[in-house]
Amino acid sequence: MGMWRMPSVSEAIRRRISVRAFKPDPVPESLLREILEVARFAPSGGNVQPWKVIAVAGAAREAVSALAKQAIMANPAGEEGDRPIYPANLWEPHRSWRFKVGEDMYALLGIPREDKPARLRHVARNFDFFDAPVGLFFVIDERMGHGQWAHLGMFMQSIALVALERGVSSCMQEAWGRVRATLKRHFGLGETELVYCGMALGYADEAAPVNKLRSDRAEVDEFARFEGF
Repeated sequence: MGMWRMPSVSEAIRRRISVRAFKPDPVPESLLREILEVARFAPSGGNVQPWKVIAVAGAAREAVSALAKQAIMANPAGEEGDRPIYPANLWEPHRSWRFKVGEDMYALLGIPREDKPARLRHVARNFDFFDAPVGLFFVIDERMGHGQWAHLGMFMQSIALVALERGVSSCMQEAWGRVRATLKRHFGLGETELVYCGMALGYADEAAPVNKLRSDRAEVDEFARFEGF
């Protein structure tokens, strides 16, 4: 894997991307524990800490991948429930941002818009964790409010940045929300617990064209107001 220079916080935030092609090199449990040991200090309002993590590797990873693919084939509409991945009728400029990043990704993959089967096959690679050796699932109690979902997101971001500091890449995967009911049964979650999403974790295949994708971001003046300065 070569030498890895520890990035600054600013570098890590800029460098972190959704990696969609991984090398087969394993991520040891000891390293994953080290990452979680740091990330557990992520902020949460009132120190509620509204998160749980399920990590899968090896046979456990293969089993959940196979189960997810079966579930999607049986129910292509998905199992998002009342927590959809995207709002209905996404509005501008968010709709355009989402559309462009998708088109940019498929251009790097060499998949034209009219090749729907190839696009669907790539989407299905979510359920192989894009070949990453480790998958994480983030569990939250459905009784938690919107604020706690935001805190879960801060925890996930912390994991991604701490991992990157150690040379480990990631991809946050909301696609796993499409098999929530299946995952709930598989992991034996409590009555009020649900899986928000997954995360692929491993070593990026730097040669893969899809990992050259860098999504466009709005300029500061497009989303920020400054008053009283």
